[in-house]
Amino acid sequence: MLPVTAHINRIGTAVPPHDIHDLFVQWAGARIEDPRAARIFQRMADRAGIQHRWSVLPSPPGGSQIDGGFYDSVMPPTSARMAIYAEEAPRLALEAIAQLGALGEISHIVVASCTGFVAPGIDQILARTLGLPPSVERTLVGFMGCYAAIAALRVAHHIVRSTPEARVLVVMVELSTLHLQGDTELEPLLAMLQFGDGAAAAIVTAEPTGFAIDRFFAQTLPESADLIGWKIGDEGFIMHLAGEVPNRISAALHDDATRLALIGEGPVDSWAVHAGGRSVLDAVERSLSLPAEALRDSRSVLLEKGNMSSSTIMFVLQRMLARSETDNGLAIAFGPGLAAEGFHFRSVA
Repeated sequence: MLPVTAHINRIGTAVPPHDIHDLFVQWAGARIEDPRAARIFQRMADRAGIQHRWSVLPSPPGGSQIDGGFYDSVMPPTSARMAIYAEEAPRLALEAIAQLGALGEISHIVVASCTGFVAPGIDQILARTLGLPPSVERTLVGFMGCYAAIAALRVAHHIVRSTPEARVLVVMVELSTLHLQGDTELEPLLAMLQFGDGAAAAIVTAEPTGFAIDRFFAQTLPESADLIGWKIGDEGFIMHLAGEVPNRISAALHDDATRLALIGEGPVDSWAVHAGGRSVLDAVERSLSLPAEALRDSRSVLLEKGNMSSSTIMFVLQRMLARSETDNGLAIAFGPGLAAEGFHFRSVA
């Protein structure tokens, strides 16, 4: 008997209504006391390839999320940030799920999120709100960072291959803007410049529509564990994103063994690369000698929404799915470790 192939049938996405990118650039730039560092920040902001990032935090009348809002004068404790996560993460996830249309009889739900914790978890909150049966099987993928969507899809892939009648709802929801830090140094402010809020959802089944998933891969890059990380602090989650990350990715993609492990020997005609930042996309494009248009979907998502952690790759895949023209696609995301994870896929009728 031939093995069952899992398919990403549909993808839905959602972002909150509050655009905070320009606000952050102004706020962060004013915090840097060293004039040279301030000029570097502004130059990097101008070159970031980002025009909009979205937040669940509303702007109060006559103010902003910072001045007079959630971050006014003090950095809120982690408990206050998690209280907002518990309310807003399920709400945004449900908006993405609504874009899928009729869900059918969901047998499993897999949720990925690394920007908050709540128990009962987002998986149970969504299952209850959607009216799923109490027997629905749930999995929560937590704190894996930008490649968590790959892990969530991998779980769904294995479920469908082992239970061909399964109908899996996969959800990614990230509220990165809940973790603004009161830094005044250049590097952490540049890291925060990338991130916004977003959610995505997908239906994964054996039904041959959408994208067929062909093969998953994972590769942890040696001597790079300290380049990307999250720590739980008293005032939110503290993100570390080293400036060496693009060069480390470039070096890995120039290594024949690593390149073979990630890409394989066959041709790739469509690239769904996690929009982790302009420099990351540039590193992938240059290292693989890709044509200028190869990463247009990733760059468009970055421009319009920034880096939404695990949700981001799904926004890229959604654009590609709408065109249904992929013979040999590859999805790849980079995150803590430093690790690269992804899968090969192709369009089906």
